[in-house]
Amino acid sequence: MNNDILEVRWQQVREQTRKWWGKLTDDDLERIGGKAGRLADALQEKYGYTRQHAESQSNRWMHDHQDAPAAAQ
Repeated sequence: MNNDILEVRWQQVREQTRKWWGKLTDDDLERIGGKAGRLADALQEKYGYTRQHAESQSNRWMHDHQDAPAAAQ
């Protein structure tokens, strides 16, 4: 399954992502750009997660936010 979020959708949920993971900076969010792998990289770097845990968290987050309306979050 492709857990990436389209660029337009990413702009809608990036602030929610930052609230959830407060250590992520604007630069991090810009670099992530809605890509699950890049989010996992950032989580691993900022939070010291293992790769497996970072990927699990990233994939869950992306899956939960790829289709849901922003107002429902």
